[in-house]
Amino acid sequence: MSTPGADEIQPVANETRDRIITGTVTVLPILGLGLVCWQLWERALHWHDVVVFLIVYAATGLGITVGFHRLLTHRSFKTKRWLRATFAALGSAAVEGPVISWVSDHRKHHVYADRDGDPHSPHVDHGVGWRGALRGLLHAHVGWLFIHTQRGAKERFAPDLIDDPAIRFVDRTFVLWVALGLLVPFGLGYALGGSWLTGLTGLLWGGLVRMLVLHHVTFSINSLCHFFGRRRFDTDDHSRNLLWLAPLSFGESWHNNHHAFPTSARHGLRPWELDLSAMLIRGLESVGLAWDVVRVSGERQDARAGT
Repeated sequence: MSTPGADEIQPVANETRDRIITGTVTVLPILGLGLVCWQLWERALHWHDVVVFLIVYAATGLGITVGFHRLLTHRSFKTKRWLRATFAALGSAAVEGPVISWVSDHRKHHVYADRDGDPHSPHVDHGVGWRGALRGLLHAHVGWLFIHTQRGAKERFAPDLIDDPAIRFVDRTFVLWVALGLLVPFGLGYALGGSWLTGLTGLLWGGLVRMLVLHHVTFSINSLCHFFGRRRFDTDDHSRNLLWLAPLSFGESWHNNHHAFPTSARHGLRPWELDLSAMLIRGLESVGLAWDVVRVSGERQDARAGT
């Protein structure tokens, strides 16, 4: 097996700054959850807050699952340049990092899945027993975000995105999309409720609470889906399918399926495996906005499952 070389690790210009930013993005949504608890206690939660949450959660979540992951990382389908950039902007508004860094880390994860070189494996160098398992899960869930020793080098893992002017622009203007991802729920809350207060509660639910839920759903793919669940395919890693997480993750938690067929546009390979991201891609294909969609035949699945 190959091991990661120095040219595959992204150097960090200011590690302290990055850790402060990561910590802020991690802690702020938790503080927002505290405000939500207070809000519920005061019976100030309204229907429009839930609507704002659902709209922004779906838009930014699909920006990650369809845009960052299936389109830009694995190139499981093709689309028009403007829609490609739109997905990149929506994924950036999810506040999981700039698009090129996200893709670089994820491609490196697939090259070294659950081996030395994987940026966020729960199984590498965390000890044994239940303490080692807990340390590994914590590292894979959120700890790796504060450590930069195995982050994917952009020039090595994402040269295609560096050469794409539209994606490079979205990456360079990451802060703009983060700001818009907070301004939009404020505007939606104001429009639906008709007051500055409903704008602020829209910001709370569609901004901070949405970030909290979406972040930890995404983090759970890295941690829980490499530890718990079922394995239909015998892959060279610990990836697993986690049924209950599929609706919240828009189909990303069919993770063993994904590691068995990384370029497949559909992760939920069986009819009953809910995959909302694949449904969106299918919808785009039906109106001519997606093409060259990668699919895995039943024969290929059966052959892989039988190995």
